[in-house]
Amino acid sequence: MPFDITRIRAGYPALAEGHLHFDGAAGTQTAATVVDAVADAMRAGIGNRSPASGPGRRSLEIVAAARSAVADLLGVEPAGVVLGPSATALTYTLARTLGAAWRPGDEVVVSRLDHDANVRPWVQAAERAGATVRWAEFDPATGELPVGQYADLLTERTRLVAVTAASNAVGTEPDVPAIVKLAHGVGALVCVDGVHAVPHGPTDVPALGADFFVTSAYKWSGPHLAALVAAPQRWAGLRPDKLRPAADTVPERFEHGTPSFPLLAGVTAAVDHLAGLDPDARGDRRQRLRAGLTAARAHEEKVFDRLLGGLATLPGVTVLPAPARRSPTVSFRLDGLDPAEVATALGAAGICLSHGDYYAYEYFTAVGLRARGGAVRASVYHYNTDDEVDRLLAELGRLARR
Repeated sequence: MPFDITRIRAGYPALAEGHLHFDGAAGTQTAATVVDAVADAMRAGIGNRSPASGPGRRSLEIVAAARSAVADLLGVEPAGVVLGPSATALTYTLARTLGAAWRPGDEVVVSRLDHDANVRPWVQAAERAGATVRWAEFDPATGELPVGQYADLLTERTRLVAVTAASNAVGTEPDVPAIVKLAHGVGALVCVDGVHAVPHGPTDVPALGADFFVTSAYKWSGPHLAALVAAPQRWAGLRPDKLRPAADTVPERFEHGTPSFPLLAGVTAAVDHLAGLDPDARGDRRQRLRAGLTAARAHEEKVFDRLLGGLATLPGVTVLPAPARRSPTVSFRLDGLDPAEVATALGAAGICLSHGDYYAYEYFTAVGLRARGGAVRASVYHYNTDDEVDRLLAELGRLARR
């Protein structure tokens, strides 16, 4: 059946305020069922995890349900799901843990296309170990991350390759399986940043081949929590810094402190929300997620094509290059105006976008725009509409004529 955008939008209370939200890459609005799940968990009696009492058992159930939900979303085992406060925090934990075994002469490969959360933790871990950092470069004319360069970057001393599944700056979706194959050919591990990719279609981590994969729930209608996943046996061989009395089991030993049980209840609700995007979908939750996110991706691409086509007709608008294979995200500049001025003017008109470098530090430094305010970013999510795109384009046209 056609994607029922009216039904979908009704599931997001914040949309009733009237703002146009083209800033999903910075964080989507929260689904009503997620808000309810968080509130219900906070109303209920919750103790710290323990089988000794009802509230303690409830906490255990909430954590287990969140692991299972994320596992269904990504196609992995629940026992390999590490939960935490943010993708940045989890990646730092992983980088410190893996980096403790690196030695001078070892090598790490990072990409200038990535969000800094999948760059700086690895660079800093390499510096502490005396390891060498090697850089994969994107093509500034196309926005592509050429796979061929990895054959030259990788050696028998490469320990870790970090790469994004989708650029949060221009949307580029690199050929991750091909990069992983090359990395595994020299015995290197691969950490894939899936934060910007997961909201925009079905995700199959085993098919990507990633050893580690990170995602953030607040980018797919949920609360501000994240998950870093790997095969349980991969986690079993790693020993992170932890408190002495804290659990030493996998995946618990990678999770520092008492988790936010209400927000974890929201994670499960967010996955269930995504599984309900296609009301005609049948099967288990994993199958319904695939159907719902496939339908959502098709809707997003239609809306995004309208946005790209409209931007191309506006005088004074320069769109940063990106390939056809991309998530629905575009960065642009408007002649004569600083990106912050554009975003502020649009915000006054009730249109929400991002501006600056959005933590894509290396990308904007490489294209020479970071010192000039970066760019303005518009990202489409499955609750956006053609009418919203037309309003955005009309406002940009007004700004261009000032």
